[in-house]
Amino acid sequence: MLGWALTFLVIALIAGVLGFGGVAGAAAGIAKIIFFIFIVLLVISLLAGALRGRTPKM
Repeated sequence: MLGWALTFLVIALIAGVLGFGGVAGAAAGIAKIIFFIFIVLLVISLLAGALRGRTPKM
C-alpha cells in the first residue's frame, strides 16, 4: 500500500512539473489518503502483534 502512495506522489510531482495542476492535485490527494490508511493499518497491525505476543506462560 505504501508503494501505491509513493506511485501517486511521483505522478503528482511529474504532473506538477509539467503544469497539469488538476492532475497533480488529484494525485497528491489520493496519495495522502492512501498514506494515512497505510499508517492506520500499520498501527493496528503493531498493536495486534503486541497483544498476541503477550500470552500467559504456564
